[in-house]
Amino acid sequence: MLRVFQGLFGTLAVFFLLAPLIAILPLAFTSGIFLNYPIPSLSLRWFAELANSDVWRLAIVNSLVIGLGATVLAVVLGTLAALGLRSGLVPFGNALRTVFLLPMVVPAVVLGVGLQTALGRLGLTSSYTGVILAHAVLCVPFVVVSVSTALQGIDRRVERAAASLGASPVTVFRRITFPLAMPGIVTGAVFAFATSLDEVVLTLFVAGPNQRTLARQMFSSIRENISPAIAAAAFILIVGTLVLAALVAFMNRRRRVAA
Repeated sequence: MLRVFQGLFGTLAVFFLLAPLIAILPLAFTSGIFLNYPIPSLSLRWFAELANSDVWRLAIVNSLVIGLGATVLAVVLGTLAALGLRSGLVPFGNALRTVFLLPMVVPAVVLGVGLQTALGRLGLTSSYTGVILAHAVLCVPFVVVSVSTALQGIDRRVERAAASLGASPVTVFRRITFPLAMPGIVTGAVFAFATSLDEVVLTLFVAGPNQRTLARQMFSSIRENISPAIAAAAFILIVGTLVLAALVAFMNRRRRVAA
């Protein structure tokens, strides 16, 4: 009975989390002009609008450029931070780990105001560089957590054995540590990219009209005119995120099988 109760509770929890997606995604294929049920007929007109509209096309391109830039920067900084915290040579390591995780818990409005002030002093507001830096600040904690977890699973004796055989620290990292930590790095990169795609508040504070991302365009469209194009954009975001998650799961499974 306990196992049945656990399965039922898990099923209800999953349904509760997926219910909003199940409700909105079919509306991306409506032929009507309103977000309501029943759907008059199935149509791809709103996906065509995303492809033909200059505003939506620019938003999609901006999201990809900013997301990729923020992901690369967050992966580099987060991986280096995780390696430094793992070494144990950094003083106040636990306190620093908490500092790296602060962007995950600080209210987005507070973080947005702070970044706007800091980037404004550097002259980077309303620029792609400023938005990428702002998104990277939000993405770094996910990479730190993911890479740190992967590094904890690496047996240090393997690294010491390579060093005892004459391998330099760079060689040990390149041939031992980096390949073993790769699943964590890739997972952190996926979370970072998905976080950047979904970010609205920081973008509102630091981006200009030319850096309007897909999430910001959806937010503006909801305020101005609720259109099924928003559901089509949401469909693209959700499917893209699921594809990335499936790719990560496939890579991790192949690595476990190979190991």
